[in-house]
Amino acid sequence: MTKLRVAVTGAHGQLGSDLVQQLMESGHEVSGPGRDELDVTDYEATANWLRQVRPDTIIHSAAFTGVDQAESQADKAWLVNADSTRHLAVIAEELGSKLVYISTDYVFGRSGHTTPYLESTSVEPINVYGQTKAAGEAYVQELHSRYYIIRTSWMYGRHGRNFVETMLELARGDMPIQVVDDQVGSPTWTEDVSACILRLLATDKYGIYHVTNAGSCSWHEFASAIFELSGIGKSPEPVSSAEFPRAARRPAYSVLAHASLAAGGFPPMRHWREALADYLTKRV
Repeated sequence: MTKLRVAVTGAHGQLGSDLVQQLMESGHEVSGPGRDELDVTDYEATANWLRQVRPDTIIHSAAFTGVDQAESQADKAWLVNADSTRHLAVIAEELGSKLVYISTDYVFGRSGHTTPYLESTSVEPINVYGQTKAAGEAYVQELHSRYYIIRTSWMYGRHGRNFVETMLELARGDMPIQVVDDQVGSPTWTEDVSACILRLLATDKYGIYHVTNAGSCSWHEFASAIFELSGIGKSPEPVSSAEFPRAARRPAYSVLAHASLAAGGFPPMRHWREALADYLTKRV
């Protein structure tokens, strides 16, 4: 793969950290300021940074990811997830840079859906977070000519808080652990997402891609697997979403099909249980 000059927003985040590490290990030149160093909603500062770096590729992984907080901080969520993406798309097109936009399974959420969503399925978000990410997707498609939109889901990794670490922390306590069993998705390791993005960048196969680990489960099944694979002799108690009220509605089903990866000849994503076992082995 040709050496690239890559600019990564949100470089200190859960996915951004893995992206920077894998890019550098692959011999690419990476510029990745963290949130404290660059506010992506500061359009002038972001534009100046990108014009100075003049990257071949921009990976926009910075995001307002607090799904519940987005309901009460909608203005901030729109500013970070939609407006900053619009600006980045314009600057990336001006510079002739490829653009990778990290999106989410929460752009979907239609009631009654029970089969994996194709990349071509119309978006229909049911919460503010999903709406802002869908708007970001629309800006990228409208304003940029060489983009990869990466929809992923239920991510966990070695950098930052996530569901796996939360479950392991709760397991060290004495309180009963309750986990919803009526929301289904695909747990996904950030290292696998990063590796897939690097494979995509080696090509000019632009478009929308669903990048998650294979298979699906409920949050309760995910928690049970975390305990089982960690050798923890505890079992989480299944509860319904109604018993665990949150500010933002969650899709009951948000499994993503990998049609674009298959059509592009990319290797299949490994199963979520295999990825989880690998993560648990390497996390210490």
